[in-house]
Amino acid sequence: MTKSTPVRQTSVSETISRPADEVWAMVSDITRMGEWSPENLGGTWVKGATGPALGARFTGRNRNGTHSWSTQATVVACEPGRSFGFRVHSGPLGIAEWRYTFDGTEDGCRVTETWVDQRGLFIRLIGKTISGVEHDDAFARDAMAETLRKLKAVAEAPTDPPGSTGS
Repeated sequence: MTKSTPVRQTSVSETISRPADEVWAMVSDITRMGEWSPENLGGTWVKGATGPALGARFTGRNRNGTHSWSTQATVVACEPGRSFGFRVHSGPLGIAEWRYTFDGTEDGCRVTETWVDQRGLFIRLIGKTISGVEHDDAFARDAMAETLRKLKAVAEAPTDPPGSTGS
C-alpha cells in the first residue's frame, strides 16, 4: 500500500460587472497577469505558442519580495468565456494547477480562481527557500482574493470613448 499526498485545493470567487468573454480574454492573456497578481509578473508564450490554446506552453515570471523565479506551464483548459487553466511544473515535477471558471450573471460574470497544490514533498521542502513564502491554503486564498479584486478593478474601470484623448 502506498501513501499518497493529500490534494490541497482552494478557491475564491468575485463578481465582475463585465461579460464573461471579456474577463476571460483578460485572464487568458498571460502577458497581463502581473497587472492583478501580487506574485506573478506575467508570462511569455513559448515553443511556438502565440496565445491561449489547449497544450500551449508559457514561462511565468514571479516575485515575492527579494525572491524571484520562473515557472513553466501548460494550458489544460481553454474554453473562451467559460474556463482557463494551466499546470505549473518544474521539469518533470508538478507544482500546481491554476483554474479560472466564468459563470454569467445578470450584470456580468462570477469568476472563480482555484489553486490545486500538486507539489510533492521535495518541492514543498525547498519551496520557501525559492519563493520566500510558505505557499499554503491561507497564502493562496489571500493572493487569489487580491488577484480577483484587482482584476475586477481593471475590468470595471471606465474607458475613454474611441477617438478621445483621455484627460
